[in-house]
Amino acid sequence: MDLSKLTPAEGSVQSSNFRRGRGHATGNGKTAGKGHKGQKARSGAPRPGFEGGQMPLYRRLPKRGFTCRNSKEIVGINVGALERFDNGTVVTIELLMDAGIVKHVRDGVKILGNGELTKQLTVQANAFSEGAKAKIEAANGTGEVI
Repeated sequence: MDLSKLTPAEGSVQSSNFRRGRGHATGNGKTAGKGHKGQKARSGAPRPGFEGGQMPLYRRLPKRGFTCRNSKEIVGINVGALERFDNGTVVTIELLMDAGIVKHVRDGVKILGNGELTKQLTVQANAFSEGAKAKIEAANGTGEVI
């Protein structure tokens, strides 16, 4: 048994985009999928996380840590990952995303110096480490800061 290949039983998962309250033919006529009576059947039901006046879980748990709003999310890529490109290629952030080296970029890409580079490349990135710039230039390539 492989846990990554588990799926729900056939017919057990229903789409959430069915039309409620449109008659018995839809399978959700009469009570429109809200069951019989009770607070959740009425309009103005409590917001998600409301526990009937009890202090909700998200307020009972301690808050920890701090998120600096001025921090930047820079993706680091080692020079060795650029070896897959052909000689003379202009390596841009878009090309790195298409190749699957980078998943998503929020604030920028920095090229780091781990690994070896034998191809002559023009690398365009937001930042370079000193080691990465030296290895790119040693392979007769150029590193351009964008």
